[in-house]
Amino acid sequence: MYKFLIVLMLTVTSLAVAETPEEKGFAIALETDNRDKGWQDSSAVMKMVLRNRHGQESVRQIRVVNLEMEGDGDKGLTVFDEPRDIKGTAFLSYSHALVADEQWIYLPALKRVKRISSSNKSGPFMGSEFAYEDISSFEIPKYNYLYLRDEVLDGIDCFVLELRPQYQYSGYTKSYVWVDKVEYRNQKVEYYDRKGSLLKVQRFTDYQLYLNQYWRAHTMTMDNKQNGKSTTLYWTNFKFKTGLTSADFKKNDLKRQR
Repeated sequence: MYKFLIVLMLTVTSLAVAETPEEKGFAIALETDNRDKGWQDSSAVMKMVLRNRHGQESVRQIRVVNLEMEGDGDKGLTVFDEPRDIKGTAFLSYSHALVADEQWIYLPALKRVKRISSSNKSGPFMGSEFAYEDISSFEIPKYNYLYLRDEVLDGIDCFVLELRPQYQYSGYTKSYVWVDKVEYRNQKVEYYDRKGSLLKVQRFTDYQLYLNQYWRAHTMTMDNKQNGKSTTLYWTNFKFKTGLTSADFKKNDLKRQR
């Protein structure tokens, strides 16, 4: 019996040692993704605060709805309510894994729907420090994964992963992601530009649990380390499983969003 236990322990140990950084990185990313499945659809209210390098702020009030898609990326609709000069602006996104995301924006001033070019993923979303690719849903095939190390971040024990985009036209060569070991939630992301220099740092705070399963960060801040600007998203009023369908995410309805 003791011999069997010793052999079993050695086998488990050897398997753990044999796991490559790539395999471990992929396994952590997969666990993160699997823990956030089954929410079906969601809605939330978001306040976007843009700060320039001098600390001056501008505020936008936004409504966001999302639809979870089986076997494909999620669908998302973002509608701006304030300030008055951009009220009615609506952004629609169909995320995909490796096929280019489909994204459209309705600009009331022009009274037309404009398709966002797939080559413009790195462009700023409505003047913020979030790029269009930053607000696309996370899909496992979009990246290659590498486990780097364990690290304590602000008292939270985390895995640190390196992600390299596998889709075209990314503005990043790589990103480093801190994922907490208990709930597998993103705590911090560092984004590196096409020259390999640190471009932006995103932090996720004030996590709250919904439906006893789904964690959502109520505060997200993106700091641009190259231009000194930042954008903070403050989320409230999360709701899940409200009965939304693909019919609520149509390009032809963008002009009618209020």
